[in-house]
Amino acid sequence: MSKTTYNHLNSHERDLLAVYRSQGRSLRQIARLLGRDPGTVSRELRRNAPPIYTGYYLAHKAHQRAVERNRCSRTHQRLKTAGIRRYVADRLRHGWSPELIAGRLRLRVAGHAISHEAIYQWVYADARHLIPCLVRAHRRRKRRGYSRRHTRSHIPARISIRQRPACVGTRREPGHWETDTMISRASAVALQVTVERTARYAKLAQLPAKEAWAMSVALTRRLSHYPPALRRSLTYDNGSENTEHLRTNRILGTRSYFCEPYHSWERGTVENTIGLVRRFFPKKTDLATLSKNQIHTVERWLNHRPRKCLGFKTPAEVFGSTGVALTC
Repeated sequence: MSKTTYNHLNSHERDLLAVYRSQGRSLRQIARLLGRDPGTVSRELRRNAPPIYTGYYLAHKAHQRAVERNRCSRTHQRLKTAGIRRYVADRLRHGWSPELIAGRLRLRVAGHAISHEAIYQWVYADARHLIPCLVRAHRRRKRRGYSRRHTRSHIPARISIRQRPACVGTRREPGHWETDTMISRASAVALQVTVERTARYAKLAQLPAKEAWAMSVALTRRLSHYPPALRRSLTYDNGSENTEHLRTNRILGTRSYFCEPYHSWERGTVENTIGLVRRFFPKKTDLATLSKNQIHTVERWLNHRPRKCLGFKTPAEVFGSTGVALTC
């Protein structure tokens, strides 16, 4: 027995239905003239006739209703449960990207996998008040000027990043850090950002000035309470604030490596982290006005924000797996 297929009326058939209906023909007569089942004609009149006045049938209006109903039937709710929608909205307000939210949800709740694209569609279609929470400002490439202030290396005992052990580049051995300073034209105060390469665990410190002694003191204070296995090396840029790196090495037992001039991508981990910090403290922010609580809040946000490169675990979870008691 063949399976019966059902096709909706097309535009031409609706035109004929309107004519036959105006002539006062019965449903069975109209169905016979159209070569359709009487139930199909009845269903058409019931679904696509005017919603208030049922005494007449307009073909073009009926076709519009049918097309719109067909379009809506193919759409489905992007985020199915209220719990998921609340979770996504809360994480967006905390600065997480849709990709991080989707990955973290798969990791934490089995059977609740959603795609980051579904989150974007939900925001733009149903939660437009959350659009400002999406990260849309991307750094643009700019031409960099060339400074001739230092004709020779001004950093004592400088070791190039090209001599750094290969194990540091693979990120399989913990204890290798990158550090840099975030500055603002609004003040002389700087913000030191130091990141562990394997876990992406970050430490922030406010520097009274972008000076070598302050840089070294801040590093030793924040890294000295970790065991030697978690403070193996530090990678810097070639700024003058890093000239006291030998003092830092003596206290921490680390080794220093310096990226090539104007090769900031060789310290991509700390550069990326500074970009995240800029969400809270954009350029022209007076860093001198920041409180310790504000800096600690951002540091905590960084370390408890899941990362795609960590399998959507957080830096705190990965760094804590080494057995270190975290203070953040």
